[in-house]
Amino acid sequence: MHSSANTPGTLYVVGTPIGNLGDTSVRMKETLQQVDAIACEDTRVTARLLQHLGIHKPMVSYRDDNEIRAAESLLQRLLQGEHIALVSDAGVPTISDPGFRITRLCQKQGIPVLPIPGPCALITALSASGLPSDSFLFLGFLLPKKAARIRTFTQYLDFPHTLLFYESPHRITKCLDDMKQVLEPERVICVSKELTKMHERIVSGSLSDVHAHVLSRSLKGEFVVGIAPRGFVL
Repeated sequence: MHSSANTPGTLYVVGTPIGNLGDTSVRMKETLQQVDAIACEDTRVTARLLQHLGIHKPMVSYRDDNEIRAAESLLQRLLQGEHIALVSDAGVPTISDPGFRITRLCQKQGIPVLPIPGPCALITALSASGLPSDSFLFLGFLLPKKAARIRTFTQYLDFPHTLLFYESPHRITKCLDDMKQVLEPERVICVSKELTKMHERIVSGSLSDVHAHVLSRSLKGEFVVGIAPRGFVL
């Protein structure tokens, strides 16, 4: 797959499995087979995926700490007619993962950007949570400082729709503790971890009950946290 010298290539924004490799789509595999190169968050993680799929393609590091420089380099390659796939370690690129800068540059330059849909942790968690899903606000990763988390929970205390955010295993305990300082103990929340993996867990209920349940289990893995609107009853 390669365009002529006068025709720009295409950037494919490719969703990859968030845990279970059985979620690999035919279209995702075909796209990775056909592109000239793959821009990835961690070449070691993507190498394992490519090995599983039997694909051999050159990889380019595209991560948070080199995103500005890497985006400009990828843009030049696309302008020269190369077709490039953008992937993250898991899930959909640009959703709390690198990718915003290169997609923005492509849109400004008129370079085609084609999404190849795949699993997304926040949507996967919401779909099974039992929380209202007709309208929601995604907050990404909360800021790591306690004061910032408290401000966020206070700011959205009466938000009329479901809130969703990601949290790391290193901060989930402090995060839930801070939620207890601001939210009522009966506030309905959902905490999901290890989605699509062997030790997947999705727990919905009152803040006090979910808090106790989460802390009584292993805290390994990435978390998705949902907060239902005030007054919602599960």
